[in-house]
Amino acid sequence: MMALLDLIGRRWTLRVVWELRDGHAATFRDLQQRCGGMSSSVLAQRLAEMTEAGIVSGSDGGGYALTDEGRALIGALEPLDSWARRWARRVSAGERSR
Repeated sequence: MMALLDLIGRRWTLRVVWELRDGHAATFRDLQQRCGGMSSSVLAQRLAEMTEAGIVSGSDGGGYALTDEGRALIGALEPLDSWARRWARRVSAGERSR
């Protein structure tokens, strides 16, 4: 369990997972463009780590997609996404946390 938490806590991991959430395979180049400032070496490393962990799979056509476990991870992140959206609305409205 700690190994998975370590992986998803690494820089760019969640961003790659998030970019694959639509269910369509994305090529290495697509992912690199979507993730803006990520170097190709870091992307390659994260994809290899996520593939080894069973979160992402590579397709024969050179694309990457979430596995069933990766989609389950997206499901687990949805409450965090909802919270972040509410937080962003409060911040933009000038409300302070208490």
